[in-house]
Amino acid sequence: MNLPPVVSAEEWSAAREKLLVKEKEVTRARDALAAERRRMPRQAVTKEYRFEGPDGPLSLLDLFEGRRQLVLYRFFFEPGVLGWPERGCRGCSFGADQVAHLAHLHARDTTFAWASRAPQEDIARYRDHMGWEVPWYTITDDWDLDFGVDEWHGTNAFIREGDDVFRTYFVDKRGDEQLGSTWSYLDITALGRQEMWEDSPEGYPQTQAYAWWNYHDKYEDGDEFTHALSVATAGQRGKTSA
Repeated sequence: MNLPPVVSAEEWSAAREKLLVKEKEVTRARDALAAERRRMPRQAVTKEYRFEGPDGPLSLLDLFEGRRQLVLYRFFFEPGVLGWPERGCRGCSFGADQVAHLAHLHARDTTFAWASRAPQEDIARYRDHMGWEVPWYTITDDWDLDFGVDEWHGTNAFIREGDDVFRTYFVDKRGDEQLGSTWSYLDITALGRQEMWEDSPEGYPQTQAYAWWNYHDKYEDGDEFTHALSVATAGQRGKTSA
């Protein structure tokens, strides 16, 4: 291997600072792209789609679990996929291991779920074997064909206004490999991270950064918007405000 040279601590720090300039440019570009994504037009979902869950039939609206946004990943686990019926797609399973704790997405009024064509009994068996807790539904109609995931994995983002559902974004291929963290999922949604530093259209829900972050077992059921918006929490970084 042709490894880089060994240098002093001062030279290493200088090299790191030089690279940091480019890294910050990428971060700002990513934030700008997310801001543009939040201004994309919406696609109305007018067709009725049906899924199967552990307790029976569900509509696409049901998959929101009452929250405002839904991020739905097409997981290839079904007849014809390598490993069936014992296992699902290796790539999909690899990605599934990266998914952050769902409580943090729920705190931003966002639901995350998977959809496959495998029967629920097979889904339950494989899900339990792998130790995953993500809601996982069976596709029963043309949802995968209509949303670009009939032949390849992909992630669709939706938002609802009452009972009306809209598609807001879609990413697949190498775009999917960047997903897994709470932030990566929120960044592809219509509402984003919902923090006050973001460049979002007027009227979008936003709270102070850091203030709403919590232990995944300590989120309260109620709305914490007022607390997160308060001056007392504006600079909160793991400290309890007076």
